[in-house]
Amino acid sequence: MKTRDLASFVLLTALYACNNNPKRTEKAIDSTNSALTETKTDTLGFTMDSIKIYSKVKDSKIKQQTDTAKAIIVYPVFKDPAVNKFLTDRVIGLAGKQDHYKTYQELTAGFIKEFDNFKKTAAQSEATWFEDLNLKVVANYPNYLSVLYTNVDFKGGAHPNTLFTYFNYNPKTYQTITLDSLIRADGMPKLRAVAEKIFRKNEKLSATASLSEGYFFANNVFTLAETFTVTKEGLKFLYNPYEIKAYAAGTTTLIIPFTEIKDILKPSSILNNFK
Repeated sequence: MKTRDLASFVLLTALYACNNNPKRTEKAIDSTNSALTETKTDTLGFTMDSIKIYSKVKDSKIKQQTDTAKAIIVYPVFKDPAVNKFLTDRVIGLAGKQDHYKTYQELTAGFIKEFDNFKKTAAQSEATWFEDLNLKVVANYPNYLSVLYTNVDFKGGAHPNTLFTYFNYNPKTYQTITLDSLIRADGMPKLRAVAEKIFRKNEKLSATASLSEGYFFANNVFTLAETFTVTKEGLKFLYNPYEIKAYAAGTTTLIIPFTEIKDILKPSSILNNFK
């Protein structure tokens, strides 16, 4: 075989091998823009789904007005049923309905049923009830999943009730990731001290300024927010409306860089994702 023919044969063989070994990717719906995107195979594959239920009972007796109660939930559906169950249980548990409902469908339908029963005894009320639930994947690694859950509901009153919380989960061990699983027990005082220093800087407060003015800290003593997530920038804490400030102030976020607390971090493989 001539040298040129041999080279051609080798090239064709290589091209054939490449075409028959495509790069492995999985499709997933990006919860931020609902566009179809590709994710690496080392993340959890998921798609987004939603449920919308409307009451058949109108809020007003005026024929031209057709507003009625609605319940909406937007949520990810993972390939692993255990992950889906973890998220479903957390959402229903936060609603205090774990003894009554098992699925998102039952939860949203229950909200509408509650409204329908309310209208039977308070037909004169024209308050437009709504429940808007959203689960957004904010971190997706083989051993760390973080989902931001937003719950906004209204049953009358001055304003809706709003709750933000992070669900932190290890899909490999099927365990909830808590703050004390990342921070050494003897390091908690330092974590709070570093967090307060950053908080005061963000709020433009001096190191000695009282927290009694404009804040709701118990006994005017700084405390960490109840919910957090892990980001490449560090530990991110989120204070809900009314947690430390008035409702109108909205949420307050606080990021503690890993460099500030590296000596109190546990040697967790989860944190290796963010180095």
